[in-house]
Amino acid sequence: MRHSRLLANLAGTTLALCALPAHAVDLVIATVNNGHMIEMQKLTPVFEKAYPDIKLKWVTLEEGTLRQRVTTDIATKGGQFDVITIGLYETPIWSKKGWLKPIATDAAYDVDDLLPAIRTGLSHDGKLFAAPFYGESSMLMYRKDLADRAGFQMPERPTWAQVKALAGKIHDPKAGVYGICLRGKPGWGDNMGPITTLVNTYGGQWFDMQWKPQIDTKPWKDAISFYVDLVKAYGPPGASANSFNENLALFNEGKCGMWVDATIAASFVSDPKQSKVADKVAFAQAPTAVTPKGANWLWSWNLAIPASSTKDDAAQKFIRWATSKEYIQLVARETGWNTVPTGTRKSTYASPEFQKVAGFAEAERKAIDSANPNDSTLPKSPYIGVQFAAIPEFQAIGTSVGQQMSAALTGKVTVDQALKTSQGIAEREMKKAGYYK
Repeated sequence: MRHSRLLANLAGTTLALCALPAHAVDLVIATVNNGHMIEMQKLTPVFEKAYPDIKLKWVTLEEGTLRQRVTTDIATKGGQFDVITIGLYETPIWSKKGWLKPIATDAAYDVDDLLPAIRTGLSHDGKLFAAPFYGESSMLMYRKDLADRAGFQMPERPTWAQVKALAGKIHDPKAGVYGICLRGKPGWGDNMGPITTLVNTYGGQWFDMQWKPQIDTKPWKDAISFYVDLVKAYGPPGASANSFNENLALFNEGKCGMWVDATIAASFVSDPKQSKVADKVAFAQAPTAVTPKGANWLWSWNLAIPASSTKDDAAQKFIRWATSKEYIQLVARETGWNTVPTGTRKSTYASPEFQKVAGFAEAERKAIDSANPNDSTLPKSPYIGVQFAAIPEFQAIGTSVGQQMSAALTGKVTVDQALKTSQGIAEREMKKAGYYK
């Protein structure tokens, strides 16, 4: 009797437990503290309403700290994060190592709507290993009023020689206007972004097909000599300390006649709330020299799933939501078409509402489409990437070379000395890593 009553009680308890709602999955997302990602966090309630069984937990970090934390976690299989924000640099390296799970896309996600250049950069063996949240290339932003006054008609894709000629005509330091602003702050993601595209278009490369560094060569010397002369003659004072944010501030104050940098800047410099010259800005493709190859860089911030994550289903749902066409529409409804993350989908650029508020849309789309991370140099190269080489050793090499280029800009060393030292640094790193003897 007591036995049967115990069984009945257990059965009742089991039924009661089955009736309880399942515990929500806590999805831990590591991301970078930029405007588009902050906006994504604000829309958490929208996602959680659509997926009540998933709760989003955000870890928002400065870019350098994010890279460090995420790289350590994924390399050690720590499992601290379920979704990570990574760049176009890490994705091909980590997917080859088996550190990322493929992104599961369905018909509704419409993977064919992704811009081809971005999709290619995030794929390995035909599979997508990270989904793009926003993408960018590089472009020339310039003061049309100053160009008109100088009697200069800007081509759709100017040469660097034409850019230098215009910089000389509009350079007027007494009036607080400098001919051109370019990054000078050392770092693989700072000055070496635009410098590498300059080297590419001069016919240079980081490594040849045997992985031997090619820094102390004529294309590099021609490119760096041009860069140093241009910025010294027509750049703002203290250019060696300036990167994206510093040049953006200068441009928005009306102090830069031209600026070659990320396409993401176009929405800021043409926004009257941020820019004093918003109504005077025009856009062209990044300048070329001996070849158009590699003149436009390519970058994207992307959402990916570490192989160590045990919450694959929830992570896939979140990533599909945050990188979908519907998400872009959601941001447009909430904060306006001028704030949507760009550089990822064809449908964004096809939107009449977006075209109406984005005078830069056509130039940005052309810039991204023209970038090819698998073929970005005139001589054949063994690496993927336009303004970087997607190998683990590149971060250290790129940053060390960036310091040498900055030293050449300030006159601490000559261009020849900077290139020779950089070549030695790169050779040591590549030999140590076993790329060649």
